Amino acid sequence: MTDRFLLATLTLSMLVVGSLSIASALFDGSLRAPVPVVQLETVVITGKRLTPPAKLAATERVEPAARSAQ
Repeated sequence: MTDRFLLATLTLSMLVVGSLSIASALFDGSLRAPVPVVQLETVVITGKRLTPPAKLAATERVEPAARSAQ
């Protein structure tokens, strides 16, 4: 039974410590530090598209088997 109290106490303390660390980072201003941004040059790619082989895109139609009259 004491293991349940220990697990609950540890879980609650982890929640409190995590919340305090996030709050201190927000109020400290360390999350608002400027981040250097790099913009790369624009790249234009030109090329011709190859036509796929005819057998690759073709599908054969399969007729359903005729039912025998009984």
